[in-house]
Amino acid sequence: MTGQLAFVESPVQLLNVLEWAHTRAAATGAPSAAQAGAPTEAPGPADAAPTTAPGSGPAAAGALRPADATAPGAAQAAPDLTVVVLSPTDPMSRGQLRRMAQLARDEGLTVRWQEARGGRGALVRTLRQLAPPLRSAERVIIGDPFSRYVQLLLTLFGPRHLTVVDDGTATMEFAAQLSRGERLVRWHRKGSLGPRELVLAPVTSLARRRLAPSRGRTVEIFTSLPVEAPEGVTVTENSFAWTRSRFGPPLLTGGADLVGTSLVETGVVDAEHYDRVVGELARTHGATRYFAHRRESAEKLHRIAVETGLQVVRPDLPLELIARRGPIGRTVVSFPSTVVHTLPLALAGTGVRVAVCEIAPEWLRETASPRAQGFLSGVAGTAAHEVDRLTTRASHTTDRLEFG
Repeated sequence: MTGQLAFVESPVQLLNVLEWAHTRAAATGAPSAAQAGAPTEAPGPADAAPTTAPGSGPAAAGALRPADATAPGAAQAAPDLTVVVLSPTDPMSRGQLRRMAQLARDEGLTVRWQEARGGRGALVRTLRQLAPPLRSAERVIIGDPFSRYVQLLLTLFGPRHLTVVDDGTATMEFAAQLSRGERLVRWHRKGSLGPRELVLAPVTSLARRRLAPSRGRTVEIFTSLPVEAPEGVTVTENSFAWTRSRFGPPLLTGGADLVGTSLVETGVVDAEHYDRVVGELARTHGATRYFAHRRESAEKLHRIAVETGLQVVRPDLPLELIARRGPIGRTVVSFPSTVVHTLPLALAGTGVRVAVCEIAPEWLRETASPRAQGFLSGVAGTAAHEVDRLTTRASHTTDRLEFG
């Protein structure tokens, strides 16, 4: 394995690696991997098909295989790119990753499924197996610079060329922390170091240095988010050109769809406030479906379905692909998250209206990081100009939603 090596741990990371390969091939005029006859591989046992709620399967969200994958002028993928999936443990992520891995193979990329968290000895086994290809890779592409696994891999060998693709809004925080020379800490974590962080501090420190440009290393951030380029870092725009060329345009329904968030599960937002606002959003916009985040708990989703009457959908692909294939509502309402930046790009020219509901300070839990409100406000405030902004004004009984 030589050339370019990508490490992904989530479906969105793999989607953005495909977008990067498309953009790179278009810029260089390289032949597609399929045209070049590049092999694909799929080691590792196949998982069972992911379980989805009614309305979340191919009939509702579009079939897996792109409708125009063989269309003339289709986008081209870089032929020397190998994607290593550092498989997570939760079933929803694994199911989405299996489907995304198949899409990558359809593009001619080599995909290697690595059971990186598969029980005792998995870490040592994974590091031993990945060290040789990592050392020989000219370019390494990662989706989550905050990942302890990725940081540990980067301590083995510093690549000559490094690309960071989006894994949600964390890219904004990564760019800011890199510019300020700070240690890498996820925005929703509290600042104090726990025992585990203290043990891993040397690894994080070395990884941060290898994530920064130097005389012998270039660093690129491939993103759809508004980021300030750290000194010496190249920022390349992700316009979701691959997604638009491969999927859709979607059939539009007459109502609205809501996009869920895992802010309750990460301890940032109070569950009671969240449930109440979801209900208010559904009533205000005539929403019929709730697209769940893959980390949302089953208990919370059951409560939302019962109390609001919304059809809860667990997507089996990243939302950008689900929305692009359709059917999708004429209005999509989301809380502050990556999709308020990505959906306008993926759905450009379709007539879908995207709105973001800002997080009010009173929704935050006492345990939330002090940086949470500022970060979430920044995500909503920097959304594309065509994204509508919804604000809340608290009353004695509920939260009233208004256009900002």
